Amino acid sequence: MAAKWSGGHSSSVLCLNVSAEGLVASGAERGELVLWAGGGSPVAQLRLPQAEDVTSVVFSSRRPSTLYASHGETVSVLDVRSLQEPLQRFHVNEEEINCLSLNDADSFLAAADDSGAVKVVDLESNKVSRSLRHSNICSSVAFRPQRPQSLVSCGLDMQVMLWNLQKARPLWTMNLQECDMEEESSQSAGQFFNPPLAHSLSVASCGNIFGCGAQDGKIRIFRVTGVRFERELEFQAHSLGVSQVLFMPEAYWLLSGGNDGKVLLWDVSSNVGKQQKSPAKSLHKKKAQAAASSRKDGKIHRLASNEHPGVVPKLSIEHGEKVNWLSCAEIKGSRTVLVADQTSSVSAYPLPEP
Repeated sequence: MAAKWSGGHSSSVLCLNVSAEGLVASGAERGELVLWAGGGSPVAQLRLPQAEDVTSVVFSSRRPSTLYASHGETVSVLDVRSLQEPLQRFHVNEEEINCLSLNDADSFLAAADDSGAVKVVDLESNKVSRSLRHSNICSSVAFRPQRPQSLVSCGLDMQVMLWNLQKARPLWTMNLQECDMEEESSQSAGQFFNPPLAHSLSVASCGNIFGCGAQDGKIRIFRVTGVRFERELEFQAHSLGVSQVLFMPEAYWLLSGGNDGKVLLWDVSSNVGKQQKSPAKSLHKKKAQAAASSRKDGKIHRLASNEHPGVVPKLSIEHGEKVNWLSCAEIKGSRTVLVADQTSSVSAYPLPEP
């Protein structure tokens, strides 16, 4: 059963992030920013200037008291130990920012916006070092772990791109619609009316595998090899658009949230990442495959799993509201999925043990 974190916001929660110390930040419409303790109690609140929607929040991994929050065309840098006026502001984007990503060296911040631009700020000089571009709204950007100069992006131009900050042009680009048309001799009516506009990206901890969620309800998994990437897996995940994907720390466990009001947990380890797997991870995978779980009417129960079930969710949560953002936190010793939606509350779902 979901715990509701309420009392922090008065409008729809748009984004979430969790610090290395377990502090949760949430951003909402009208400039609302809230910090939560692990038990779901708001510990600090702030309304950012101009009351612009807070569209993305990200904690520094090396300095967990530093929080970056995008609102309108601005990124504010905040100290969560004293949540007051921003310490610093970056106004380098021309249109509303949709997504922030910070590399794990804390040296570059990327901000993707409605103009299709990804502005990359060098945090030492506080200046834009690169301006990368999509031909339509750039919905998501993510640095690759352990590769501070490398990032991926996607947008409503149906393009997924791999970048290196030493170059202004993408190293590799894939058009999701063209790939689908190549695979199907004739384009189905459903595909024509529901093109794969790309909404969300997440990179696995290995840095070489990443997932993309799109408007056609599909999740596509890619593998980076050198200066290009290839599609390893594609499956129908949601009946409506996939608004969020999030790789968890476990090897190749992926959360997805959709416009159909569902939150699903996938184990794609048997389909991808074979080159990176260690015996320990393989053992973890075997344990995880022993059972799948489903939540219905507020209850979690086990489902028998097939020996070769294909790609089926390990956990299905009937959340009921369109998912705006997903995050994952360790709360009271249990892994918990945090969900932001159209309401003013954050929902917290405990993950059952494999």
